[in-house]
Amino acid sequence: MSNFQNIQSKLEEFVKKYYTNELIKGLILFSSFGLLYFIFTLLLEHFLWLQPTSRTLLFWVFVLVELLLLVKYIIVPIAKLLGLKKGISLEEASKIIGNHFKEVDDKLLNILQLHDTSSQSELLVASIDQKAKGLQLIPFKGAIDFTSNKKHLKYLAIPIVIWLVTFISGNTSVFSDSYDRVLHHQVAYEPPAPFSFHVLNDNLDVIEGKPLKLNIETRGEVVPEDVQVHFLNQNYYLQSNGLLFLRFNNLFNFILNLMGFNLKNTRFI
Repeated sequence: MSNFQNIQSKLEEFVKKYYTNELIKGLILFSSFGLLYFIFTLLLEHFLWLQPTSRTLLFWVFVLVELLLLVKYIIVPIAKLLGLKKGISLEEASKIIGNHFKEVDDKLLNILQLHDTSSQSELLVASIDQKAKGLQLIPFKGAIDFTSNKKHLKYLAIPIVIWLVTFISGNTSVFSDSYDRVLHHQVAYEPPAPFSFHVLNDNLDVIEGKPLKLNIETRGEVVPEDVQVHFLNQNYYLQSNGLLFLRFNNLFNFILNLMGFNLKNTRFI
């Protein structure tokens, strides 16, 4: 193998390492931006409670964005690494190497340009081989440093920190619930009420024939003005003395069950 052929071989190895490095960087950036957009999608659904049409649009935009990121950061570098897609030329590779190694400078590029001339005399061939021999000891692949990709890890840290904070705070439902709604984007969902009812009675034991006072507390961002129970075509308003309560003079288990309270521990004595 001539000195020039050896230089060509080293350049080709450099190009492979160059796209291996691009693939490593692509994996980090794809994971980072993909996860960030995934979190953005779930938060958008969490706060807006979109209708099925809007949620379907959100779902397919998410799929499209993820596919574009996959192509840009993963598929293209792999295709260029395997030679399925044209990548940088040897001349472009020589410029990168020349910028990294000051002792190489434009020498490598000049060798390639001399070799590409249409007319080559024996003297020119010998000159090219001599110049190439002077670059034999230069580690071209050293111009690529895999550890330089550490600077991209800060982007991956952002979605990881968001997930950890959510997990530690116990608010994983922020993501899990909206994920289910985005996944089943054609299903109509009703947003939860801004308040909930909580029974404050320590127990629901009652003596037959005696009244039961049911104490109820509302929790949430909104306090309902009027609370009533509708049963047998009649409305029963809950009274308030700071907390809501309802007094039952004649108590029947099936009536309370129809009202929606969990009375599995209720017993009559």
